[in-house]
Amino acid sequence: MDVEILSRIQFAFTIAFHYIYPPLSIGLGLILVIMEGLYLKTGLKIYEDMTRFWIRIFALTFGLGVATGIIMEFEFGTNWATYSKYVGDIFGSALAAEGIFAFALESGFLGILLFGWNRVSSKVHFFSTIMVFLGSMFSAVWIVVANSWQQTPAGYHIVGEGLQARAEITDFWEMVFNPSSMERLSHVWIGAFLAGAFLVLSVHAYYIRKGKHLAIAKPGFKIALAVATIFSLAQLFTGHKSADGVAKNQPAKLAALEGHYDSSTVADMYLLGWVNNKTQTTTGIKIPGGLSFLLHQDFKTPVTGLNAFRPEDRPIQVNAVFQFYHIMVAIGMLLIALTLYSSWLWWRGKLFENKWLMGVFVWAVLLPQIANQAGWFAAEMGRQPWVVYNLLRTSDALSKAVKAEQVLVSLILFTLVYTILLVLFLYLLNKKIKHGPELTAPDEEKEIEAKSIRENPIMN
Repeated sequence: MDVEILSRIQFAFTIAFHYIYPPLSIGLGLILVIMEGLYLKTGLKIYEDMTRFWIRIFALTFGLGVATGIIMEFEFGTNWATYSKYVGDIFGSALAAEGIFAFALESGFLGILLFGWNRVSSKVHFFSTIMVFLGSMFSAVWIVVANSWQQTPAGYHIVGEGLQARAEITDFWEMVFNPSSMERLSHVWIGAFLAGAFLVLSVHAYYIRKGKHLAIAKPGFKIALAVATIFSLAQLFTGHKSADGVAKNQPAKLAALEGHYDSSTVADMYLLGWVNNKTQTTTGIKIPGGLSFLLHQDFKTPVTGLNAFRPEDRPIQVNAVFQFYHIMVAIGMLLIALTLYSSWLWWRGKLFENKWLMGVFVWAVLLPQIANQAGWFAAEMGRQPWVVYNLLRTSDALSKAVKAEQVLVSLILFTLVYTILLVLFLYLLNKKIKHGPELTAPDEEKEIEAKSIRENPIMN
């Protein structure tokens, strides 16, 4: 393989691994705010114990997120020096803002969040929890802004020519609020909320199946289910809004996402299928004219297809883009069905009577993670062959001095290190889950737990 392919694989691998953790931190941050807020409102110790337990898991994900994210900044200089020079003024300002306004806020209050119990007042500790949560959200803001600028550049001008060309900011806020940043940000935020909520659902479902810590497991499960239900539905709307933006600003990407080639015909919406880029055909289960209707509210309006663009200006791996996109959509619909069904059982008072459902939730923790990864892959592969849309090609963004064997060796080393980190993360996470929450009111907990078991014999 050549330098470009290896560098793209390396960056995709490192960012995909890193992206396991920040969504969990953001999602768990929201859950922590809710749990600790309920503790302040009700004074019930079960909410305090719940919060203390999940703070420990939050700290673990936060630490791994920081450790795995640092390496990507070095890759910009080693593998993508031309890119760094071209967008340094813009990308650098967003990363600097992330460090000043987000990471400093998050890490500054993290110490109080972790070690402030019994050292500061409950209100101060709750305020710190909110600040850590907001800091994690602000981190996503600036990363998404930087990436969205690559998708839909705005607020810049080009200085210099040829190899000396670079983009400079002319309007900072126009750069921040570029045509795709806000709709993509809401989509990313909600994906993170779902990742955190389903981790909580998974752990609490495990406890419920085992008949352990029920006084905490059941109310915690309901908190996470409420969050998951609201945001799985909200994701449907933000996803549609984001797709409308792609249709307007990146029509070639939208055509790849849907496997649509011919611009003179209506566009079908495929529920699942397979794209043959050589024959320029897509086969599968489809809704005739469905894409045309979603974009134009008319089943007969043509949609711009891939054939409207020169071959060198459109994505090469169309089937991969198509499949990643449809995996994300399918999981999104599955999450809606699962959370709505569970909420209906909750309303009927039968949520915890189905042991099989708890088993589903134990493994459902993987679904938001897969959807988040698939969505990012679809977005980034769909932007190709541009690293900055219509301005800088990926092939031109590489470092001129780096060699294929150097990238290959570093990729192998990264794989080994990241594998060790993943094993360590899973080991520590499993250890914390098996240990369970440390109860500050064991007698009260035992009484409630016994009552819960008596009312639900299947959980005994």
